[in-house]
Amino acid sequence: MTFALILFLIGILGFVLNRKNIILMIIAIEIMLLAVTLLILISSLGFDDSIGQTFSIFIIAIAAAESVIGLSILVAHYRLKGTISLRT
Repeated sequence: MTFALILFLIGILGFVLNRKNIILMIIAIEIMLLAVTLLILISSLGFDDSIGQTFSIFIIAIAAAESVIGLSILVAHYRLKGTISLRT
């Protein structure tokens, strides 16, 4: 449980401290989603409930879709502007 909290805090710090690099911001969001998924899995095992495991699969699928959409937006932005910098 503390490992999930540490991962979530690392994700928040990564998101707040890396405002210039959008790829690192996406990675920080992924770390936060994985920390929440880990916490849901731990609590579902503690309560002997399989619904938490189903929700964790949905969260992982949503995180993967979010990464694909974010990276495709970055590629389109790079093709138009020639840079990935947020401050243009």
